[in-house]
Amino acid sequence: MARYSAQVVIIGGGATGVGILRDLSLRGISSVLVEQGDLAHGTSSRFHGLLHSGARYAVKDPVSATECIEENKILKHIAPGCVDTTGGWFVQLPGDEVDYAEAWLKGCETAGIPVQEVPLREALQREPLLAKEAARVFEVPDAAVDGFKLVWENAKSARRYGGRYLTYHRVEAILREGEGVAGVRGENLLTGESFTVEAGIVVNATGAWADRLAASAGASLEVVRDKGILLAFNHRLFHRVINRLRPPGDGDIFVPHETITILGTTSEWVDTPLDNQPTGREVERMMALGKALLPAIAGKRVIRAFAGVRPLHRSDSELAGGSDGGMGREVSRTFALIDHEAEDGVKGFLSIVGGKFTTYRLMAEKVSDWVAAKLANDVPCRTATEPLQPELPAHLSRQAKVLLPCAAAGKMLQRLGQDAVPVLEAIARDPGKGELLCECEMVTVAEVEKIVADEDAHHLADVRRKTRLGMGTCQGAFCTYRALPLMWREGGKYDPLSEELVRFLNQRWKGIRPVLWGDQLRETELTRAIYAGLLALRESGTNGDGGTLCGMD
Repeated sequence: MARYSAQVVIIGGGATGVGILRDLSLRGISSVLVEQGDLAHGTSSRFHGLLHSGARYAVKDPVSATECIEENKILKHIAPGCVDTTGGWFVQLPGDEVDYAEAWLKGCETAGIPVQEVPLREALQREPLLAKEAARVFEVPDAAVDGFKLVWENAKSARRYGGRYLTYHRVEAILREGEGVAGVRGENLLTGESFTVEAGIVVNATGAWADRLAASAGASLEVVRDKGILLAFNHRLFHRVINRLRPPGDGDIFVPHETITILGTTSEWVDTPLDNQPTGREVERMMALGKALLPAIAGKRVIRAFAGVRPLHRSDSELAGGSDGGMGREVSRTFALIDHEAEDGVKGFLSIVGGKFTTYRLMAEKVSDWVAAKLANDVPCRTATEPLQPELPAHLSRQAKVLLPCAAAGKMLQRLGQDAVPVLEAIARDPGKGELLCECEMVTVAEVEKIVADEDAHHLADVRRKTRLGMGTCQGAFCTYRALPLMWREGGKYDPLSEELVRFLNQRWKGIRPVLWGDQLRETELTRAIYAGLLALRESGTNGDGGTLCGMD
């Protein structure tokens, strides 16, 4: 059995959990984070990638609005490489309530969100695909944020200050000692080995799983699991975030990300965090809703549908009001910190639930303040001022642009930061290592080899989350078979034609299946021909998870 010890164990490797690990590490508090999958494999990567200005909540949820605009400014400062400062528009269409627009303007002013009206003629010139019927357009400081990149930058920063994280480690029990907690026990899912982490404080940051984990420690917690589906288009349809100026609803926001655009989202209560598979009917509805802002949407190619499960916390007033599955947007998007000693008599056990990706740092700060007070640690929080990544030396950027195409150099430096040094050294020794293995996301052979060698890379999907390999327009059709031999040769972890290859393809297939029409259908048939035909991976039938592309039931 593997044994670890620390002052604090954090359960959950999403943005909030990793943010807590960084904050505690900066304060000199020894901490271990335990995650049942890879970092950012859950809700923190299954959202529209919006860095909220708070304007979306200015009328109905002013607390969230204020939190968002403050954190928006902080994240642009500490994580500029993770944020695309696109700006955002709120667009009023015919039939939208005029009174709501006025209430929205007042709410933005109260929350401190800067708003500027954009003349309609100028707006349509700047965004030619926008509905010509637009009545008014307002600009706010929305932005796009890369969830994978932000989580990993937090993790690397935490590690520089002594923080530790264990991926693919599932917690099976919270250890008790009298009225308090004593750590956690679980299983290493890669080896089957049992492990324990001894700690006097346990932080529950498991998101949509939080109530179930709390119950295992004899504590109670009310969490709403709110499913939202999203569509990814293969082009950057808008230059900036486009919102509908009305009460938040389904299919009313487009968020550009590098070369693609994401349309979101829906709100439906579900029973389990695993209920995250979009259906064809949901996709059709989203396309119909998106047409209001983007009339030409039917001619645009959708490359993927995916879904995330938001963990929302219902307050006592919401519980008294009897909120049900039809009122998912009625639950506040702010967060709650629950001290289970006060609530349930369990000492040293804390849960953090609710909130937004935009407010993850604030949530982590509040948790870390609580932990620090328990440990009599008076080191102040530094996460609002200290950048996640040290500033890159100018010579590194110059070297990258000499060895790689300019765009590829920029993307690689943003993904890796200081870790780009060994990649550039490898390319300088062997220019062939600079070949683009993934043209969609401009990922080089040397970058994949570097990530494969990382001790926390165990699956091809882990490499995808760090490099975006297979996340572009082809959805892994061409880069997957190129990557597996490199992983096998460099890491000795995989057989190139093992279940690992099939597992990765079928993860891609899960999001492709609901959008099989037009060009996407044609490309999927090409992918099937490559892997089931040329590489002789057998085709198979369907399963309860929406079927498979090839190789595995």
